[in-house]
Amino acid sequence: MLLSPSDIALPRGVSDFLPEAAAKIGSIEDRLLRVFELWGFRRIITPRLEYEDVLATGMGDELKGKTYRFDDRQSGRLLALPPDITPQIARIAATRMTALPLPHRISYSERVLRQTEIQAGRSREIFQTGVELIGLDSPEADAEMIVMAIEAMQGLGLDNFTVDLGQVEFCQGVFQASGLDGEPLRVLREAVSRKDSSAVASLLKENPVSPESARELSSLPRLFGGRSVLKTAKEIVFNPRSLAALENLRQVLEILDIHGVADFLSIDLGETRGLDYHSGITFEGFVSGFGEPVCSGGRYDNLIGRYGFDAPATGFTFNLLNLLQTVERRPELQGSAATDFLLFNTVQDRRNVLQTARQLRSLGYTTARDIIRRDYAQSLEYAKKMNIRCMLVIGDGQEPYRAVRSLDGCTIPIEKGMLARPGLMNYIEESQGEN
Repeated sequence: MLLSPSDIALPRGVSDFLPEAAAKIGSIEDRLLRVFELWGFRRIITPRLEYEDVLATGMGDELKGKTYRFDDRQSGRLLALPPDITPQIARIAATRMTALPLPHRISYSERVLRQTEIQAGRSREIFQTGVELIGLDSPEADAEMIVMAIEAMQGLGLDNFTVDLGQVEFCQGVFQASGLDGEPLRVLREAVSRKDSSAVASLLKENPVSPESARELSSLPRLFGGRSVLKTAKEIVFNPRSLAALENLRQVLEILDIHGVADFLSIDLGETRGLDYHSGITFEGFVSGFGEPVCSGGRYDNLIGRYGFDAPATGFTFNLLNLLQTVERRPELQGSAATDFLLFNTVQDRRNVLQTARQLRSLGYTTARDIIRRDYAQSLEYAKKMNIRCMLVIGDGQEPYRAVRSLDGCTIPIEKGMLARPGLMNYIEESQGEN
């Protein structure tokens, strides 16, 4: 029985990634992990399955509502596919790493699944590559996360990006001082997140608060922009919790100035989005022309303690699929899936071509042999379509080797001794050749 196209379609919100896209994702991942390694972070690998009740310990309501769950026939317990890596690392740090000295510098690169309303271009599967810094409660630790994120984006060739800084405690202080709770507080948070000043005003008419709180709440949708936002906020907000958050943010910015990254920063004190476990400095990275954040993170001092080991922590993660959309046209990633050589053998004897393939691979060149018997033109067309940079034509030992650039068909005579050169591909690509 033949399956129809609809029978073999993927569920909405997940994708196949063919060699070109997969290579680009791998290239992005490698570059990010290299930056993390240079900062002293060591990679761990988390499981794809957890017991649901254990995983839920480290998640707020937002993540719990996005978790895929199913029964485990072996244990009878409910299993879950992690919707986020950070709760897993919190569990690992609290249960597997307590004998090790703090701080822990941990990196990871994993995929997670989230239940979500399927929108155009929105994926249920998220490729997360990030870091967690566990055991440090200091402005310098927060600044380190932000600088690493900036360096990682620069390492991908991005320069048109902004990192928006927030402070969860600032908003929480304003909300707490108002005395609002329940549904009015939920509606208020959503209005502030949308920067909807009129909705905030309407809610305050229906739910009167003190004049001081009304002034603080009304200011939240407007408290975003440059450094002047801090001064404005300090003139408006007087509750101790928010003032302490402003001082913390000032200290972090002072350290970021030393790193020389001020030009990439903006401030949003009315930012209420984010995961339930954040407790201090938060940030999101945005690339110009792309509406979704490519990275996000922040402080979460209360999460690891849910697993029985109190430790402050901060971290961030990149969304690789969002990054892919912002950098996929860059030349350094465009060629990342290319094979260096396709070997085209003109004689029946395979010994020479197989030895040549082995020699090229030993020099680090990616090399495939055109095993299918077809003519020269067909093989060259195959090389061009499959993003193979050069077809190496091999004769009977008396005929010289010939390298044919697949992009333009230029033929480069190659002496046998040249095959041992590490710079062979550069020589071929820079040569004018014979047509």
